[in-house]
This record gives sequence, structure tokens and C-alpha cells, in this order.
Amino acid sequence: MKQYTFIFCIVLLAFFAHNATANERANERANERASKAASAAAQMSKTTHKGVFNGQKVDYEVQSGDTHLVDKEGKAKASIFSTAYFRTGIKDLSKRPILFVFNGGPGSSSVWLHMGVFGPKLVELPSNAEAVRAAPFSLIDNPHSLLDIADMVFIDPVGTGYSKPLGEYKGKDFWGVKEDAVIMSEFVRTFITQHERWNSPKYLAGESYGTTRAGAMVKELQEGWGSIDLNGVFLISSIIDFQTGDFTAGNDIPFMTFLPTYAATAWYHDVLENKQQWASIEVFLDDVRRFALNEYTTFLFKGELATEQETEHVLNKLHQFTGLSKQYIKNTNMRINEFYFMKELLRDRGQVVGRLDSRYLGTETNNVEATFDDDPSGYAIDGAYTAAIQYYLAKDLKVKRLEPYNILSGDVFSNWNWLYGSSPRQQGFLNVTPYLAKAQHQNKDFRIFVANGYYDLATPFFATEHSMNHHGIIKEKLTMKYYPAGHMMYIHHPSLKQLAKDMREFVLQGR
Repeated sequence: MKQYTFIFCIVLLAFFAHNATANERANERANERASKAASAAAQMSKTTHKGVFNGQKVDYEVQSGDTHLVDKEGKAKASIFSTAYFRTGIKDLSKRPILFVFNGGPGSSSVWLHMGVFGPKLVELPSNAEAVRAAPFSLIDNPHSLLDIADMVFIDPVGTGYSKPLGEYKGKDFWGVKEDAVIMSEFVRTFITQHERWNSPKYLAGESYGTTRAGAMVKELQEGWGSIDLNGVFLISSIIDFQTGDFTAGNDIPFMTFLPTYAATAWYHDVLENKQQWASIEVFLDDVRRFALNEYTTFLFKGELATEQETEHVLNKLHQFTGLSKQYIKNTNMRINEFYFMKELLRDRGQVVGRLDSRYLGTETNNVEATFDDDPSGYAIDGAYTAAIQYYLAKDLKVKRLEPYNILSGDVFSNWNWLYGSSPRQQGFLNVTPYLAKAQHQNKDFRIFVANGYYDLATPFFATEHSMNHHGIIKEKLTMKYYPAGHMMYIHHPSLKQLAKDMREFVLQGR
């Protein structure tokens, strides 16, 4: 009996083993089918167009659609939506630069740079910080696009645009500083392989958090064996060292780095006493910079050790440069928070200034709150860009989809993993500036272009200057430009023209 029992057990084990193996094979086949189905579902629209850019007639092709990326086991993990512009008739692609362009958030699609400065079409907006009207919006040709000298790829990160996770993967697998840099870098590698662009000059272009992303991608792409050497990065309204911009307890640096932008905003809205003593805003801001770097920084770091004389001097200077009342400045302990500043500066007029662009003004139902309800420079333009990109994709690029195109995703932002180092204590404030510096030192052709708006209260220009003055950045390979506008300086028509000119020169200098 024991013998039969033993044999039965062996048979039973063999049965389970066979079934387990069969199940594994069935699962593998199911996964393969799912991956193939996912790949089959990838959509790509190809259209041809003509345009005039920088005075040149250009024939170009647009490929707008999905690139499916797979993991090490060959399983589909992410679908990245991009819109790529290629000038046709180019015989030697090794001399044709290619730009990989994205915005920030985190959680933003690439619509702003796509329809605001780089792409062949623009959404037409007022230049003088006025809110746009409701639809219809005007979509116009962009004579300033760099398409005459470079191909461009606009990338929507996972969770934005039409990009999404695939298979067993979830959004959170890609929503983080490192996770995002890895998948975006993987897209770049895949793209240059598919389109035979390994030997083309390559640039990254990011705006806002997109500049943080660019710094992290530089590390992912350039470091280690099998690296991709880049020719440079465009940092538009940059935030690359978060210590310069995070108003957290114990961090006094932002009070210093934001001050010149407070001053520029006060200058623009004409709230300064004796403004005529400065010949121009540039001269004025040089005085503010000197004060911020010297007396104000010393005062902040002294804390309670500051003397009454030092405190009185700082109080007078802050009043002179910001237009805020001395009593209000005293109430802040000489430390002005950006969100409080936006509400307080024009409180007596019943107006709030914008964060992305402090030229913009808004009114609110309640004028006694400490901070504003919403950013008037955000809601003034959001509807126009939202309508324009979806109209353009469907009408001109033949991208016909019923699913929503995610302009800005709150889910991405609220679930973002900000840790890039091995531990929070090791990382401290997120800072990708050292990666940019390292790239310069290891790659002699790697250059950095930075575009700064004087009226940008989201990513202040003086904070960027602070970042670039530390961490070993090679100044000879750094181009810093300034524009009399805000975070999206290209909304201001003269700034758009100058920005495009400056970026075109930067690319041409790299040839």
C-alpha cells in the first residue's frame, strides 16, 4: 500500500509540476500576445508640410505617434507619444542637429515649447500680459522655428499627452526624478536607433522642471560605458538646484535668490519710490544683486546675531527694492515668501501678480488672504494652449484620438518621487547642477544655454545664476540670456524673436 501511495504522490507531483510548467508557458504566451497586441496598437501618423523659417523655405515631414518601450524581458512597459519634425532632402544626417524637447511640471506635456517657440506653428497670444479670450484661437505660422537648422522631437512623459504605462506597469513606475530620467533617456536611445541618428549632433531642451529632467538625463545618457555624448542642453526658465527655490524652514537662500525678481516685478508695476535714479532695469537689478549677495546674505546667515543697525539697513533696502511697506517687511522677519509677495505687492489696488509671469494681473473675491487663489498668468493662457495643440494634432497632423490629451496631470505631480540619491539624507535638496558640470568636464563639446525671464517668480533668474556660480560649471561653455518677460518668455513677442535668434546662434556655434 505504501508503494502505491508513494507512486501516487510522485504522479501527483509530476501532475502539479506539469501543470505549473504549462501555466507558466501559458502565462508567457499570454504576455507575449499582450506585448504584441500593445505593439500592434501603437499609432503613428506621417504628414508632409512646407514652411518658411528664418527666411528659408523648408520641406519637412512630421511623425506624430507612439513609441512602445519594452523591459529587459521584452514586455511592453511604456508608450511614449512624440511629435518629430524632419527636414526632408538632407543627405548627410551627421551634420543635422536633432533636439529632444520637453516641458516640466512634473506632469506637463510638451505643448508649451511645442506651440510656443520651437514648433512650426504658434498659438497667437497677446504680447503685453493680457488674458486671452475664449475660442476661437488663432494658430499661426512660426517664422522663428529652428526647423531650418535642426530636426526636433517633442516628447510627452508618461502620464502626459497620450503617453501611458503598458501591461503590468503603472504610472508610479515612471513618476520620479530617476524613474523619469531613465525612461526618457531610453526613449532617446530607441529613437536615434530607429531613425539612424546616432551620429547626429544631439541636444536636450527643457523648460522649468524640464531643466531638472535635462540634468538628470545628461547623467543617464553620458555617464558610463555605452554612453551618448550630447552636444548641449537648452535650459529655459531653469530650476536645477532646489535649495535656491524651496521656501522650507531653515533654508534662507531663496529669500536672497528671489529678491531681484521681486524687485523687477515692483519696477514693472511702477511701485518703487525714486525709480528714476536708475537708468534702466538692468542697472537697477545690478544694484539689487549686489545687495542680495552682500549685506542681505550676511544678515540672513547671522540670524539673531544681526545688529539693530544692520537690521535697519536691510529693512530700508528691502523697502526700496520691493516697494513693500516697512511694517509688512518687519512682519516677515525680513524674509519675503514668493506666494505672500504676489498677493501683497498690489493689495492696495485689489490686484495680485502672476507667479509664472509677474507682468500678469488678476483680481480675487477676497483681498484679505495671505496668498492668492490661482495664478493669473496660468489661467490667462491655459485654455488657448489646450485647444491649440488638440486642434493642430487632429487637423494638421492627422492624429485622430478620442482619449484626452493630458496637458497637465495632477496625478503625476502628486505621486512624484523626488528622491534621486540613495537616501533623503544623502541627497538633501535635489540638485542636478553637478551632473551638468561633470558633463562639461568629460565632454569638451558639451555646452549649456540658459534662458531667463526677469518676471519669472517660479524659477527666478538669480537662483539660476547662483546655481551656475557653483559646482564647477565651466563659464566658457555657458551662455546666459535674459528677456523682459516671465517663465514662458516667448509669450512676449519681442522676447520670442530674440530667444529664437539666441538659440539659433547657439546651435550654429556648435557646428
